[in-house]
Amino acid sequence: MGYKKQKEARTLAIREQESRKRKKRDASGLIFFFREIASQHPPEQITFLCIGTDRSTGDALGPLTGSQLLEQGFPHVSGTMPSPCDADNLEARIAEIPAGQIVIAVDACLGPPASLGYFLTADEPLRPAQSVGLNLPAVGHYSLAAIVDVYGPRPYRTLQSTPLHRVMVMAKQIALAAAAGFGMETGKAFQD
Repeated sequence: MGYKKQKEARTLAIREQESRKRKKRDASGLIFFFREIASQHPPEQITFLCIGTDRSTGDALGPLTGSQLLEQGFPHVSGTMPSPCDADNLEARIAEIPAGQIVIAVDACLGPPASLGYFLTADEPLRPAQSVGLNLPAVGHYSLAAIVDVYGPRPYRTLQSTPLHRVMVMAKQIALAAAAGFGMETGKAFQD
């Protein structure tokens, strides 16, 4: 087996092992994820770390979500459309989070066709940019990965050509579910 095949096999094995720890949820299931967190931590103690860039449609999920979380009234959000949290500044953004804050990391990811449009949640950190082969630090006390497109042989290209409408809808679903889960007035539209 060649080096490239071995590396791909290791990556798939790691991804499979990590995916067993995550719960696959649809948009309405996100409310329960956020309610569980809200039962232990008030919104003031939460920092959303929304990872991604506005230079790639698929990877814009993070900053789109961050901007919408601010609109929903969450006080601590890092990674928005005007100020994305991406691979270049991730470590600096992590260092800016005050001690004692509970971090919910949000990122886009690629997955199998049957999971497209779903969300993977966990009570543990996520590894940003794993689907495109980058080795960035794991982040978050809790994590949410949105499956914005199907994993294939060219992940960068896939993220570049992911339909923007899908990403925008998923970002809105996350923000509304978070607001509803934390009992914020603006999240009631999601529950109706």
